Amino acid sequence: MAVYTDVSDEDLQHFAAAYDLGAVVSCKGIAEGVENTNYLLQTLPDGAALPDSYILTLYEKRVSPEDLPFFLGLLEHLAANGISCPTPIHGRDGVALRQLCGKPAVIVSFLSGMWPKRSTPQQCGELGAALAQMHVAGASFEMQRANDMSIDGWRKLLDASRDRASEIQPGLADVLTAELDYLAANWPQDLPSGVIHADLFPDNVFFLGDSLSGLIDFYFACNDYLTYDLAICLNAWCFETDHSFNITKARALLRRYAEVRPLNAAEFAALPLLARGSALRFLLTRLYDKLHHDETALVRPKDPLEFLARLRFHQHVDEPGAYGLDPTLAGA
Repeated sequence: MAVYTDVSDEDLQHFAAAYDLGAVVSCKGIAEGVENTNYLLQTLPDGAALPDSYILTLYEKRVSPEDLPFFLGLLEHLAANGISCPTPIHGRDGVALRQLCGKPAVIVSFLSGMWPKRSTPQQCGELGAALAQMHVAGASFEMQRANDMSIDGWRKLLDASRDRASEIQPGLADVLTAELDYLAANWPQDLPSGVIHADLFPDNVFFLGDSLSGLIDFYFACNDYLTYDLAICLNAWCFETDHSFNITKARALLRRYAEVRPLNAAEFAALPLLARGSALRFLLTRLYDKLHHDETALVRPKDPLEFLARLRFHQHVDEPGAYGLDPTLAGA
């Protein structure tokens, strides 16, 4: 989440008037994340003693307006199937998606909880179970969206960053080119697919203590290999600040996932390669964002080299059991 667009009081009042939410009490920018403009919106319904909280999102940057029906429909589908996630709020006319300051905008429900600054193995286990439940619930969602942040998208990001990659680290462009060529030649085929979150980092998962209270920020969601989503979580949750891999966290994540949706033999075997791919994906997006940073945004670009360290770890994994999952539990 971030703030790229300032919303005037007059524009906000006009926008909120389309809803039965009560009077606007406050609207504060949320300066985390990198993709969209987000505000914490509070309103006071008639006769209420305390305000209600919502998230107001204006869609920016990489989010295509054509994809918004997929994202919002997915949120409603998942919520209807027991997944704790933000739910789009409809106006009196039944419409959820509107325009604010010339940009697509929506109000969604507010989820209680905090994202973990440093995750615990128990939280990683909770995440694994929730991710598997999301994958199962998403199987009946009929809309489709291709993953534009897969191999073809990675090559576009690299092409846009190649000439300046040495500003981050000398020789980085050559390292990324070689890795991308390897992944393109060896990417797995015909793994179980479905709706994935594709960006389930700690700041997109809320907890109350060690109990998971909700998943947010589904604006990279798409159809892809389900195990690729799991590989993203390995990269996002199972490395420490010194770049070491925490196998205890990985084991908790994978075991709880497999208890809900067991991996087949092909998925288990593909896990190291998918982990390499997801590390490269976030290395490239962070590299692009750092080199093309909007100085007006209230957000700092993240360090791409964190994911270079993770990529190098996965390059030396010679068997999937190194991530801590017993092959018999995975169904391999």
